[in-house]
Amino acid sequence: MKTEGLSINLATVREQWNLREAVEACARQGIRAIDPWRDQVAKIGLEESARVIRDHGMQVTGYCRGGMFTAADDAGRKAAIEENIRAIDEAVALGADCLVFVVGGLPQGSRDIAGARSQVRDGLGAVLNHARKVKMPLAIEPLHPMYAADRACVNTLGQSLDLADELGQGVGVAIDVYHVWWDPDVEREIARAGKAKQIFAYHICDWLVPTKDLLLDRGMMGDGVIDLKRLHGLITQAGFHGPQEVEIFSANDWWKRPGDDVIRTCIERYNAVCL
Repeated sequence: MKTEGLSINLATVREQWNLREAVEACARQGIRAIDPWRDQVAKIGLEESARVIRDHGMQVTGYCRGGMFTAADDAGRKAAIEENIRAIDEAVALGADCLVFVVGGLPQGSRDIAGARSQVRDGLGAVLNHARKVKMPLAIEPLHPMYAADRACVNTLGQSLDLADELGQGVGVAIDVYHVWWDPDVEREIARAGKAKQIFAYHICDWLVPTKDLLLDRGMMGDGVIDLKRLHGLITQAGFHGPQEVEIFSANDWWKRPGDDVIRTCIERYNAVCL
């Protein structure tokens, strides 16, 4: 089966393998693109992670994740900016195509979502000069509104693109179907992103009915209600031809299966329902 154009976000097999083992498993099944997470890199070390990725000829379609800019005080916001500078440098060391940002929700004790969004804008602005200097694209990932309080106060593709437009060169979006499939404006906003060449990454999975856990019960492509072929068509028409990146958090299903079976299923479903 075709594996060209398929990337595995290593969250999909985070409970089965460490980064080294996951890269080796992807390579065994003909996959040549991945997206690692910072904790996975930290576990075996940045230098070793870069070596493993390089030795297996992997494209790094993104690096997860930067962000979490919002905080209740200046010290917290400053610490977040410093941490994001480190994340940018790690992404460069790994040769990532972009650093993906989950921007942060409401600061503890706050009800001011407009203020939180201002903190996100200011935080991204504070790291942007460094990102430009080291030539690392920053990809804002809008998250479903159910995450607005605790994970991301930027919740639509339109909001993300407004931020990217305001911040300028080097800022775009990571489009995850789990977060945008429901949006009545998604067709228009994907076209807008494509016209401005702001689509830096594209993540796929499925929305299960019923969903038993809003964070840790994502579906394998084809098991839910997302029209993946339609969204892939929109992304392609918008000019994005990079890999489709499978990102599945599944505490009670896919994380409990043998990793090789998970990757094999990703390949099968990619060919059957995503192209």
